[in-house]
Amino acid sequence: MRDVAVGVLVRNETALACQRLRNARYGLKWEFPGGKVEPGESSRQALDRELQEELGITVLSAEEFHRQEWTYPEGADNPSQDGAFRVFYFIVRAFSGEPNNCVFEQIRWVSIQCLHELDFLEGNREAIERLADGRVKGSETHRAP
Repeated sequence: MRDVAVGVLVRNETALACQRLRNARYGLKWEFPGGKVEPGESSRQALDRELQEELGITVLSAEEFHRQEWTYPEGADNPSQDGAFRVFYFIVRAFSGEPNNCVFEQIRWVSIQCLHELDFLEGNREAIERLADGRVKGSETHRAP
């Protein structure tokens, strides 16, 4: 099982959604930015590193709001594919810089209530439901200069 740290950047009741490259695993699916926790890293350290690499931002404030385990079918059918993930979801309340697309097909600010309309990775759907039904308190954020 792989540990993954994911950041949900929220601004004015929208969240930043990122579309995977078309030639990537799960190509053109939408996701929240983030990635694998490397050996010796905490999930928060991985979040900071991944958002710097993927979006060119520095996380100033983040709080874990959800944690789940998810196995994609190819991981269950073929363990060598390692489709099992433990995902740590963080609300990113403040960051410096403006998110730039460094590694995705596209990035887009989307109304939290409309996130379910995008073709998100199945493993992200529970977190999206938590966001949409208001189970994540204090999700209003601001961008630092």
